[in-house]
Amino acid sequence: MLITPAFAQAASGMPTTETLVQFVPFVLIFVIMWFLIIRPQQRRAREHQDMIKAVRRGDMVVTSGGIVGRVTKVTEDPEIEVEIADGVRVKLMRGMISEVRSKGEPVKT
Repeated sequence: MLITPAFAQAASGMPTTETLVQFVPFVLIFVIMWFLIIRPQQRRAREHQDMIKAVRRGDMVVTSGGIVGRVTKVTEDPEIEVEIADGVRVKLMRGMISEVRSKGEPVKT
């Protein structure tokens, strides 16, 4: 039961070019997924965070539930106050804003 030299050479721990070539498709798939899926998703999330930070009094907003209202009070809290009908005001989490339809007038000092 002797080990032949050919078998001993194939069993060495050194990676061969064949082994490296087998990983090339996986690397290419990851790169394609990064540019087509992950990167645009990160960009949209960043734009949404910037939009939420820029909300101010008087803006018309649409919530993730589809309710349209005008922002009446903005604080540093994660909550804002939105008027959805005459005299009907609700507190809303900033993260639930899906769209800012129109910018309101600047705040008067």
